[in-house]
Formats: sequence, structure tokens, C-alpha cells
Amino acid sequence: MQEDSIDNSPIESDDDLFEHHRIVTDKGQGLVRIDKFLFDRLEKTSRTRIQDACDHDFVRVNGKPVKSSYKIKPMDVITIELPYPMRELELIPENIPLEILFEDDDLIILNKPSNMVVHPGHGNYTGTLANALIYHLQNLPVRSDAHPGLVHRLDKNTTGVMVIAKTDRALVSLSKQFFDRTIERRYVALVWGDLQEDGTVIGHTGRSLRDRKVFTVYPEGDHGKHAVTHYKVLRRFGYVTMVECKLETGRTHQIRVHMKHIGHTLFGDYEYGGDQILKGTTFAKYKQFVQNCLDILPRQALHARSLGFNHPTTGEWIYFEKDLPDDMKEVIERWEKYIGTNEGR
Repeated sequence: MQEDSIDNSPIESDDDLFEHHRIVTDKGQGLVRIDKFLFDRLEKTSRTRIQDACDHDFVRVNGKPVKSSYKIKPMDVITIELPYPMRELELIPENIPLEILFEDDDLIILNKPSNMVVHPGHGNYTGTLANALIYHLQNLPVRSDAHPGLVHRLDKNTTGVMVIAKTDRALVSLSKQFFDRTIERRYVALVWGDLQEDGTVIGHTGRSLRDRKVFTVYPEGDHGKHAVTHYKVLRRFGYVTMVECKLETGRTHQIRVHMKHIGHTLFGDYEYGGDQILKGTTFAKYKQFVQNCLDILPRQALHARSLGFNHPTTGEWIYFEKDLPDDMKEVIERWEKYIGTNEGR
């Protein structure tokens, strides 16, 4: 008998929030309850966890939500989202100011600042966006005790637009839109090097085998998960380029990893070597100029500028945009002035 086709890929929003599985049953599959079927095939999970996912419409067969009593049939396409198990961690409400761009009964759109972790984890148990959300908003749907209303995230030092679900219905709708890749996300980044044309980076990304804190691009079929980033040149400054990146997938550190892979590391990205002078002259004046810019922007120059999706209740396409933060604006203005004064390279 042919084995079921199983794809243990996480949902597009973020690897650390919840996991996603896709299973295609074989031609000889007999009738069996879906909760038992999944329990037998998914490692490190419980039947109760699977049944809870069914109750929240996180288990679908051929695109439609099913209950745990559903009996699978040959060639069924099963997709399941599972929140990671509850952690032994108390999420403490904290009065942390939030810049809310929009809010209604279903969702919140906010502008995340730099130096803020989205949800608690190793070394970051307080001061997170999740702590702030628990304080400011009650009864948020929770995928785990550390993930209230979260369907995606931004890295600690990446700024920009995020959406938070306030209801279970919104959580399900937004999660599906992320997985179906119908949500439109555009970022602005400043990268090292003179990019000459627009392009697309396609490359599996995964944790580095040498340093588990960072990610790298692996040959297809080796390690990592499929990832696609489209980029467009916005402005050129000779030694650095301002680009817009549009995500087709949403892997951890995706833009940072992909741009480094093609030789254009994000400016200021200390985890990937962008806090060093990667392009330019050997003149002391230039070195001091770059150092001044790095002092102003001691992080990766990456901002989630816009987010568009269908409203969970009305189905209407809605779009939100937030201009660059002050630190990125100042550094870009300095590069523009420097290149203008020194006539580029």
C-alpha cells in the first residue's frame, strides 16, 4: 500500500507560533475517525490536542473544516494547524504603550517598535508584545499561553505593521490567509552593495548547523523550508541600496537570510555581518561616516511598511501602511547627502 504523503511544514506566519501539517491519504485508505488517524501519524501530540484543533476549525479536509468524528476517505487532503504545547510560563500583563493604527471588534493593527520581542521565549520572559497585549486587551484568543491573538511576528529589531486577532473567528481567518499566501506584506530594507535590478530570491531557509541562532540558505531538497522573496530597487546610494521586499512565504529571518545569500546583507544586521563595512572605500572619513550611521541604527535596517488582507468578518480588502521609523529615515538621509557630496563611488 502506498504511504500517505505528509508535509510537516509550518504555517506561513511563523515557525515559532504554531505548526502546520498536510497529509494526502492513499488510494487504499479505509474509513477511520480523523482524530485517531492524525494521532497515529503525528509525533509528539495527543488526541485531545487534535480534537481541540478540530473544535476551532484548524483541521480541514479538502479545504473544509471537519469535526473530530469525521471519517477520512481515500485521497483526502488533510491540513491541520496545531498550537505548540502550553509552556510552563506565566504570561504577566505589563503596561507597555502600544502604537495602534486601527482597531475594531475583530482585530488590531499596530506599529511594532524596535527592541521588542513579540512573544516570550528563552531569555525574553517579560517586556514582550504579548505581555503588553494581555494588559491592554482582555479575552484575546490564545494559541498557547504565550501567543495571545498572534498569527505572525516580526523579529525583535524589525519595526512595522502587525495584525492581532481579537476573536477566534479572526484568528482562523487570518491564519488561513497567511497559509494560503493571500496576505500582502511589503518591507523596506537598506542593504549593502549596489543592486542593479529588481529580482526574486528562491531558496530553502533553515537554522545554520554552525550557529543555531541564525539561518542560512540550503540547496533544494537538503535542509530548510521553501522560501521566496521578491525585491525591487527603490533608491541607490552607491555602496548601499534601498529596496522593497515582498514576501511570498514567511520564514524566520527570511529577508535577512535571502539578501545575505545574494551578497547584499542588510545594513546594520549584526547577526549576519551587516554591522561591518562590506562595501566602500578605505578612507578614514568614510569609515567614520559608516560608524556614525551604525550608531544611529544599531540594528538591521528593516521595516514592515505595509500589510493587506481580507477582513475576517466583512471580507473587504483592507490595507495598512506605516512610514519608516526615524532611525532608518535619518540614516537614509545621511547616505543621500554623503553620496551627493562625494559624487558616489
